[in-house]
Amino acid sequence: MSQSVPEGSPAPGVLSVVAGPDDAGERIDRFLAARLPDLSRARLQALMRQGAVSAGARTLEDPSARVNAGETYVVAAPPPAPAAPQAQAIALDVVLEDDHLIVIDKPAGLVVHPAAGHADGTLVNALLAHCGTSLSGVGGVARPGIVHRLDKDTSGLMVVAKHDLAHRALSAQFADHGRTGPLVRSYRAFVWGLPRHPRGVVDAPLGRSERNREKIAIRSDGRFAVTHWETLERFEASDASLVECRLETGRTHQIRVHMASLGHPLMGDAVYGASHRTKASKLDDGARAALESLDRQALHAAVLGFAHPATGETLLFESALPGDLAALAAALRARRDP
Repeated sequence: MSQSVPEGSPAPGVLSVVAGPDDAGERIDRFLAARLPDLSRARLQALMRQGAVSAGARTLEDPSARVNAGETYVVAAPPPAPAAPQAQAIALDVVLEDDHLIVIDKPAGLVVHPAAGHADGTLVNALLAHCGTSLSGVGGVARPGIVHRLDKDTSGLMVVAKHDLAHRALSAQFADHGRTGPLVRSYRAFVWGLPRHPRGVVDAPLGRSERNREKIAIRSDGRFAVTHWETLERFEASDASLVECRLETGRTHQIRVHMASLGHPLMGDAVYGASHRTKASKLDDGARAALESLDRQALHAAVLGFAHPATGETLLFESALPGDLAALAAALRARRDP
């Protein structure tokens, strides 16, 4: 019969179980789940994959491994995450704010809401400090007021709802994708290559990649996704271009995947532009230095327009390229053909 070690054993958050003779040969995940009722079997399997379960000097990563009688199994369970994000004093670039909404110019590097690996230091934490309790609850505890998202490393304009009615009205506009209303979402993207045509449309459904679940891929069974693009500037000597991308839908990594599918991945995109990495070595010193200091995909949410959820007034906001992208643009423009 197994025995759980009582309080006072190893350390706070560390659980220990001793296997008895009758436990020998049982799967470790099933054995631990039965003896530690506060941890589900799925949670224990995840902890094992993270190296948080051990027996003596051995780290146990295989949930199907078998129990040995008399052995002590130790589970280092992290403390539970707080039920709600905490307010944090993080500076915000506020473009417009009233009783119904707040428009933010988000810097690159700022995660929008708490998630795995980003428990705090997010835009939501900053909004809670700035707005107090006046944020919509429609998005749930972890995403108060969040109507739409930008990737962590994408800079630019976002609108956040301050109450539920505003949230629902704004969400309806985003769901309509501007088909019957004034919603506009336009991005500036620096891409590799020189598109043959001045403008075009990518109509390709997107879903999780079967090979890598952290990536998005074009899939026949994916969600409808359309990107309208237009070349704004060509940097012939650097084999790069500045394009405008207008979203007809707003899927995760949409612009990055759609432009890569055309053979024009975003500059600085280590996920979808890896095949073009050697092109950076062909840039002149100034452009190469600007790209290396960028350390992100060269994407900026430059234009955001929508109808005010309370007044119906059409609002349109524009954001200039942030410093890192402005420096890249200047470096690319400075180079001339030999």
